[in-house]
Amino acid sequence: MAAGMKKLSKTFVWILMGMLIVGLAGFGAVNFTSSASSVASVGDEEVSIGTYVRELQREQRGLQAQTGQAVSMAQLSAFGLDRVVLGRLISLAALDHEAKGLGLSIGDENLIEELGAIDAFQGVNGAFDREAYSFALRNAGLSEKEFEDDLRREAARTIVQNAVLSGTEMPGILTETLTGFIGARRSFSYVQINAADIALTAQVPADAELQAFYEAAQDQFMLPETKVITYAALRPSMLLDEVEIDEAALLQLFNDRSSQYQVPERRLVERLVFADGDAAASAKAQLETGGATFESLVDARGLTLQDIDMGDVTMGALGAAGTDVFAAQVGDVAGPLPSDLGPALYRVNGRLEAQITTFEQATPELREELASDRTRRLVEAQAEDIDDLLAGGATLEELATESGLELVQIHWTDNTSDGIAAYEGFRTAAAAVTAEDFPAVDFLDDGSLFALRLDEVLPERPEPFADAKDKVLAAWQADRLTTALREQGEALLAQAETAGSFAEGAEVKTETGLTRTAYIDTVPADLVNQVFEMEVGNFRLVQDAESAVVVRLDGILPPEASEDMNLLSQALQAQLDQALAQELFQAFVQDVQARAEPRVDQQALNAAQANFQ
Repeated sequence: MAAGMKKLSKTFVWILMGMLIVGLAGFGAVNFTSSASSVASVGDEEVSIGTYVRELQREQRGLQAQTGQAVSMAQLSAFGLDRVVLGRLISLAALDHEAKGLGLSIGDENLIEELGAIDAFQGVNGAFDREAYSFALRNAGLSEKEFEDDLRREAARTIVQNAVLSGTEMPGILTETLTGFIGARRSFSYVQINAADIALTAQVPADAELQAFYEAAQDQFMLPETKVITYAALRPSMLLDEVEIDEAALLQLFNDRSSQYQVPERRLVERLVFADGDAAASAKAQLETGGATFESLVDARGLTLQDIDMGDVTMGALGAAGTDVFAAQVGDVAGPLPSDLGPALYRVNGRLEAQITTFEQATPELREELASDRTRRLVEAQAEDIDDLLAGGATLEELATESGLELVQIHWTDNTSDGIAAYEGFRTAAAAVTAEDFPAVDFLDDGSLFALRLDEVLPERPEPFADAKDKVLAAWQADRLTTALREQGEALLAQAETAGSFAEGAEVKTETGLTRTAYIDTVPADLVNQVFEMEVGNFRLVQDAESAVVVRLDGILPPEASEDMNLLSQALQAQLDQALAQELFQAFVQDVQARAEPRVDQQALNAAQANFQ
């Protein structure tokens, strides 16, 4: 009984915590004189200040764990969690009041059994430990009486919950209907006309025809809302002439990068290690006589090629085996040769030549890198002065004249990604800028600084015909192809409907027993959905930009009698039963709460929140 009660009480807690506490709207927000030991009274039950504070702390810890930040009482109130906690406690108190009115409780024997089943109260032997029990309650700030009373109340609530939820079952007809809808199947035949197979004569429309098409389909040629932005920028590359790099610095950087510029010859190697030399020699002999392959030797050891892959290695990395391995040809197996793990066979899979870059060859790249670092610092050094000028009222145009910044105006949208708009920092600033903002210095990832100003916002508008002419021509050609597809599809549909079947010699494809979720890669995406709207024997034309399909529904099939469908039906029934149980229990809790007439002591509640840490 204790085990069942424990399981049921967990269900009860989850259901109750998931409910929206509508009853708060009906609470009597009545100030009344009390001993200030409780924040609410529900029938004969009270919600103590200590219980309310503990629940608030639990919510606070949960929110802090999610956000990683400290959460104050003001923030809890802003999120509405103080009302959620109070509502939850009032609902519990209302259920306690109902259980008491029904005379429900558990005896001492059941209480002892419940206590013994709680892990925190068990000793090393798994039995109830009085000292562990007392220690745990002291840490939680509870007395034994308080905890045991809470446990009795929870058990009584569980009995009430069990009485409400037991036997709750949604009518089977709903499950059957849903299962039938999901599992329904269709068999159909279709003939497909592909756009790629349609040969259109080459045709170039006159400008007047294109203009008419543009005006009739103007919604295809709209420009999005656009920000006209002026920006001034100072880039490190603009200051390269101000930086001098001496040879000593270049040589030092070259030496620091020796591993990058002096790459020795390497081999791509796999190494198969054996327990002793005899085993390695025997394996090599099998390879030479054709009795085994390198892969079979690896498999016989319970390994994979990935397990023995050494990657690209230098001669020095192979130790004593390096000379022989580097002398082997690609595809050869060298060995047995020594390794730090024992005798081994080495298979050479590739050869990587040495890559030697001289100081003279690397100098341009090194010079650019050193200059870039120094020009970044020059840009940073000017940032404060430029920001001061902007704060003093200088315009971007004046900055360009006096401080040598480049001045550019662009038309920016969310899709703009050319030039400076490729940088996330600029994109963020451009998206946020308003006409009321004053330009301020900001930085890009490459060390550039910039400041921008919003000049105007252009609303969504048609792109001028002259600018959109290439797009209009492409759309006109696409519309011409779509029209040809539709005409051929309609002709095929008319013929099929007249004859009651597809024409002899047509390439007819068939599908059998497909469900609504079936996917056919080459046909219009909506084909299967439309098939489920058809009657047996009917024809229909389904078209997209790539093809036109004339489809005939051949058969309507019931859901497949399979284990998967049985599992689906069972899952649906369980889900529906659970949903019904939750709704019933929620209605019951609201009724119990209304009859218990909860009252909130606003003074005590305010005091508890004011002292909450």
